[in-house]
Amino acid sequence: MFIIGIAGGSGSGKTTLVNSILERVPYDQISLLTQDSYYKDSGHLPIEQRRALNFDHPDSIEWDLMLSDIQKLKSGHEIESPTYSYLTCTRQQETVRVKPNKILLIEGILIFTQTELCDVMDMRIYLEVEPDHRLSRIIERDMDSRGRTAQEVIRRYYKTVRPMHEEFIKPSRERADMLVMGGGLNEKAADFISTAILGKLLAK
Repeated sequence: MFIIGIAGGSGSGKTTLVNSILERVPYDQISLLTQDSYYKDSGHLPIEQRRALNFDHPDSIEWDLMLSDIQKLKSGHEIESPTYSYLTCTRQQETVRVKPNKILLIEGILIFTQTELCDVMDMRIYLEVEPDHRLSRIIERDMDSRGRTAQEVIRRYYKTVRPMHEEFIKPSRERADMLVMGGGLNEKAADFISTAILGKLLAK
């Protein structure tokens, strides 16, 4: 199994890049894990406290479970990946079945902050995007799919998103094998990564 990690700050276009890759390679030969699926459950907290949680700190992720699932996939076993709702800020009862494949894509803002996780990756890609561009994407995304107002998004950005980016996410790019300037909209990068994946799929 060839494992590719895709990281970058919030709003850098990780999902866009993953979708671009999946459009270029055989979808049924690639498995995908997202860091966001492994947020710790906060269902025991009132909704106001849940929405105020710091989702950009490494401690917000259940890393042991994520690493365990990756090891199971590497061993040829299917897993039931957890799911998480940003609307309720809770882990959902539903799971997603993920099958082992020759290629595994892992994406998330914090995945390069974890040494054990980096050690199982064969390729580490970091999306480099200017803060102002990321902020505009975050505002649009959170208003559209996470039920937040623009004021809430901006307040959260300056309170947690930007400080956590500077403390944890930005330094983690030193562990990357490849920097993608412009983030997920970089079509040349998508072509390059997809070509590398196709090479792995064709190799015996």
